[in-house]
Amino acid sequence: MSLRTSIIQIENLTRVYGNGAAVRALDGVSLTIGRGEFVAITGPSGSGKSTLLNLIGTLDTPTNGRITVDSVDTRTLCGDRLADFRRQRIGFVFQLFNLIPVLTALENVMLPLIPYQRGLGFKLQEKAEALLETVGLAGRAQHLPGQLSGGEQQRVAIARALVNNPGLILADEPTGNLDSRAGAEIVDLLRRLNREQGVSVVLVTHSEALAGVADRVLRLRDGRLLA
Repeated sequence: MSLRTSIIQIENLTRVYGNGAAVRALDGVSLTIGRGEFVAITGPSGSGKSTLLNLIGTLDTPTNGRITVDSVDTRTLCGDRLADFRRQRIGFVFQLFNLIPVLTALENVMLPLIPYQRGLGFKLQEKAEALLETVGLAGRAQHLPGQLSGGEQQRVAIARALVNNPGLILADEPTGNLDSRAGAEIVDLLRRLNREQGVSVVLVTHSEALAGVADRVLRLRDGRLLA
C-alpha cells in the first residue's frame, strides 16, 4: 500500500522501557493501515497494544523505527508543532471517559477547541450539538457527566474526539468500563462513523467478539505482531 493511500505506516518500531533489566514493549513491528480502514488490535495484557497506540498517537516516542501518520513522519515533530498535529489530525477515545464533571455534555465536547475557536472555520457550539445528535445524545446536551450512564459518557467522549474533524480515531479499550451491551453499542457506533464519515479507526480491545466488527484484526504477543 502506497503512502498516498495509507494513513499509518510503521517500520521496524521498537519501544524499550527502563535501564538494566529493560522491558521491550514493542519489538520490530511493521504495518500499514489504509485510509478509511477500521483495524482492531488484540492480544493478552502486556503484549504491547496500548504502547503501539500511544506511539501512533504521538503520546510516546519510539526507541527505534519510524511512524508516518497522515503522510507526516512523526519524528519531525516537537513542541507546538507536535501538539498542533495531534489536535488537528487525531481523535482519542480512552477506557476512562476523562470528562470534566462540572461541565455539561455539550461543554465537554467543545472543550478541546475552545482556545482556538476564533480561528475555526465553523461555529463550535453548533458543531458540538450536531455531534451529540450523531452519537444519539441530542437530548442530553445539558446533562452533567454524573447524570449520564457509562455508555452515554463514552458517547460524549467519542463526540469530543470528532470535534476537530480528525482523519483518525485511536480508541484504547473504549468498552473496558462498560457492560457487554453498552460496549457493543460503542463499537457499533465507531463502525458506523467509520463507514458513513470515512474516519480511520484503530481500536485496541481484549474482546475477540468486538474485534470481529473491524475490517482487519492485528494480534500482538510479547511486543511482536503475529503473522
